[in-house]
Amino acid sequence: MDTGTHIVMGVALGGLATLDPTVQSNPALFHAVLVGTVVGSHAPDFDTIFKLKNNATYIRQHRGASHSLPAILMWSLLVSGAIYLFVPEVSYLTLWLWTLLAVSIHVFVDLFNAYGTQAFRPFTKKWIAKGFINTFDPYIFFLNVAGIIAWALGANPGYTWLIIYTVIVLYYIKRYMDKREIVQKIKEYFPDTEVVATSPTLKQNYWRVAVTTSDRYYVGSVENRHIEIVDEFYRVPLPDTDVIKAAKNDKNISSFLNFSPVYRWEINTDEDDVTEVRFIDLRYRSKGYYPFVAVVKLDKNLEVITSYTGWIFSEQKLQNKLVPSDSTP
Repeated sequence: MDTGTHIVMGVALGGLATLDPTVQSNPALFHAVLVGTVVGSHAPDFDTIFKLKNNATYIRQHRGASHSLPAILMWSLLVSGAIYLFVPEVSYLTLWLWTLLAVSIHVFVDLFNAYGTQAFRPFTKKWIAKGFINTFDPYIFFLNVAGIIAWALGANPGYTWLIIYTVIVLYYIKRYMDKREIVQKIKEYFPDTEVVATSPTLKQNYWRVAVTTSDRYYVGSVENRHIEIVDEFYRVPLPDTDVIKAAKNDKNISSFLNFSPVYRWEINTDEDDVTEVRFIDLRYRSKGYYPFVAVVKLDKNLEVITSYTGWIFSEQKLQNKLVPSDSTP
């Protein structure tokens, strides 16, 4: 989910904690728990600091190790421990448990959007992206905001959030059912379907889809249960060549391939014997463009001249990113 949603969910958990008699009867503990749930609800996304280094590191690390099972425990201990230093008189166990719940819910809800997480590390590095909740879902966000307003106006926070989160759970079930229906329709349309990657949008009735069949990729949309295919590509495996081997050794390309399960690739060589290898994620088509890419340029000796991976929305901007600099390996 986006930062704003994680934060309002942290406030919601702080309100829900008032149902705990230990928290309800101790104002100091309540305030400590509230801080713990708000900070804990955002803590796994502290990995955005990797963006300061480069896109390759950020893409490889974001929602990776920071959202793993060991990290959930680590974040809860770090956040609750830091708070406890300032209020050592409160029950640390209660503070830690509510902080742990906040961190766990952060990772849990991130499983349901199209980006996903590596939540089951160290047992598997597989990205889990259920793809039926938008990264920013206005219904979830504004239900939480409504709860905060009701709390500020004097409503009982525990029961308020209990009601709101019952509604949100039902909403998740409804969105799951929506996705399941879409996948079933696509499988009827393409009987040899292997994988359907769904990306919900801000519109409840509009989804982006990338379909993998035995020999093709199909990219399209589903609106009001109507499937529209807008692009079709043959499913061509990566060749086992020196060019591809050199490209895959580049940090930007390896980060892209580690993250993206549905992509096509292109190889082009210009008159200066510069070879460009481009990988294009098919899941995020928007306005006729595929914005998530990875590109590497190799010289005639297959040494990296420049490379880039990330979100880019025009060819000109991409080429500007690929201008070699002294820092390019």
